[in-house]
Amino acid sequence: MLRSFTKLQWLTLLTVQMVTVLFGVTTTSVTVILPEMRGAMSATQDQIAWVLTLNLVATAAATPLTGWLASKLGWRRLMLGSVIGFTAASVACGLAGSFETLLVFRVIQGIFGAPIFPMGQSIILRRFEKYQHPMALMMWGVGGVMGPILGPTFGGMMAELLDWRWSFYMIAPLGLAACVPVMFALGNEERGTARRFDFVGFILIAVAISSLQLMFDRGQRQDWFESTEIIVECLLATSFVYFFAVHAKFAREPLFDAAAFRDRNFVLGISFALIMGMLQFTPMILFPSLLQDLRGYPQGIVGYLIATRGIGNFLSFFIVATVTRINPRATFCCGLLIQAGAGAWMGSLDMNMTMEDVILTNLLHGFGFGLAYTPMAVLSFSTLAPSLLTQGNAVFSLMRMMGSSLFIAVILIILVQSSAEARGYLITFVTHFNGFALGPWIDQFGEIGTATFEALAGEQVRKQAAMIGYINAFHFMTLVPLCAAPLTFLFKVRRD
Repeated sequence: MLRSFTKLQWLTLLTVQMVTVLFGVTTTSVTVILPEMRGAMSATQDQIAWVLTLNLVATAAATPLTGWLASKLGWRRLMLGSVIGFTAASVACGLAGSFETLLVFRVIQGIFGAPIFPMGQSIILRRFEKYQHPMALMMWGVGGVMGPILGPTFGGMMAELLDWRWSFYMIAPLGLAACVPVMFALGNEERGTARRFDFVGFILIAVAISSLQLMFDRGQRQDWFESTEIIVECLLATSFVYFFAVHAKFAREPLFDAAAFRDRNFVLGISFALIMGMLQFTPMILFPSLLQDLRGYPQGIVGYLIATRGIGNFLSFFIVATVTRINPRATFCCGLLIQAGAGAWMGSLDMNMTMEDVILTNLLHGFGFGLAYTPMAVLSFSTLAPSLLTQGNAVFSLMRMMGSSLFIAVILIILVQSSAEARGYLITFVTHFNGFALGPWIDQFGEIGTATFEALAGEQVRKQAAMIGYINAFHFMTLVPLCAAPLTFLFKVRRD
């Protein structure tokens, strides 16, 4: 299969891998330097969260533009402009002298970075023949995996050895290097095919997406619908989605070509993209706080343990192309079931979990995700017209991004609420009347009723209740792929 790739196809693979790694490194490296940025910018915990929130909102809001921009500018101009703008904005973030300036450049960074991922997948699907898609998407996926692994590692290293600003400066050589293959590998494909830009439709969908992203990201911190902000964002998202649907129905040239949504596989594909987005980052959100708070692991060790998920992704690449060509639906189903199995394993852990437990569960979950993603992408775009691929990939990426935000919000609700309920239930047993059951604690903490016992026992109750919350979150993470797996057989398999 590899021998059938032409020199141009190899160069195309190198190009999309480099820009995907650039995007992945930049977006994930910021997560590890937030504490240093908070201190340097004299920001509160809520204020520093806007560094992530506004970037996500800007990326989500600008993603629907990808299809129109590609048809207006062509592949080379759009990708080159995105990479240069993204790199320049990253360096500007490092140079920012105030918190407000930093937020502005993070928004600009998100806008320029929005086309990178959907364009990369679209280029792969256009440049390679149908029978080459599993192998090409698998090899492109290597770049997608390396970004989230390298980002936190090198970002944290730069912040520790030099300064948090160097986590942004290090993007400059990567961005400049990525520009070189873009110049040689990509041409003016799709340029000059643009329809009249649907400005009204774009404003409607941008407001809806931005409001929804803000609601998901800030809901937990603002106590959800107890907050006026969250209520307003929910109303804006709901109403503007409705306005966009009505506008798209009656507009002569809507932002998204309706023909794409008449394709059965594509509609199924973006639905599964939402589900896969739900599963992509959840373990990376839950395990760091679990290991640091309940087990006392240092941040550096936690980073290495979570990175094993990327190793699982990488291991799946050795078989995914072959099994996808044989039976893409069964491969996709198997990948989802493996993720469900990994989630069930995570849900069986307790306070005595070992490093091996963390490594193996994350390794298995990453393997399942890698095994599911390639056949999902192949099936989703197998019947879509080539002229709709760029637009389709923009919608696909947007749904994956929204799925991540939605599921993280839901998981945090489950974690917080079930932990609070468990704590309220467990604390009722810490009384003089349960002295026999509390015997081991009395031996360690002293007599019931003393200040020392109350403090130490209360901390143990808090940790046990929190563990129950994490277990419930893992159980929900198990339920989603388990329910979705049988639906993979609704895809039509194209036989060329």
